[in-house]
Amino acid sequence: MAALLWLNSCGDVQNEYSNFRPYFMFENNVHQNPRLAEAMTPHSGMFCTVRLQNTGGVLCYVFTNSNGQTEETLLNDRDKQRTRVLGINNGLIVGYGNLNDPPTFYAYDLECPNCFSPDAWPQRDYYLSVSATGIATCAVCNRQYSLNQAGIIVAGNDGKKLIRYRASTSGPYGILHVN
Repeated sequence: MAALLWLNSCGDVQNEYSNFRPYFMFENNVHQNPRLAEAMTPHSGMFCTVRLQNTGGVLCYVFTNSNGQTEETLLNDRDKQRTRVLGINNGLIVGYGNLNDPPTFYAYDLECPNCFSPDAWPQRDYYLSVSATGIATCAVCNRQYSLNQAGIIVAGNDGKKLIRYRASTSGPYGILHVN
């Protein structure tokens, strides 16, 4: 009987972390990016998107906080030598959730998990927009996800929660790891 209950309780459960393996390491102790520092500060209520951009042959990371402020950081030689995979389509969202004590540091994929398909051709971007209230919104399906609650859907049709990755930070002007 106990085994039957155990099997029933494992029905439609999503894994906490994605099977996709991103890899991103950023030394904010070297770069001093203020937008990322805000997101890596516990109790700040700030999230930050991270994207890699090539502008005229120059690689830079673009950090945009949930208030819409953007700061670019050029890759230095060490950054260029590192392996970097920023989510399934070149984007991450990082920051501390403000509903837990102690706060939980989250890293999510920037793509809507209910719209993006790696098999689609041609590829389309389904990037989420991030608000100051800690909500990520997809402009295509209109789902809203709570960044403070492990990426669950808080408005819109049922579906998958945000793709979450393992992440750690050593402080606002420390090192960020997403893997």
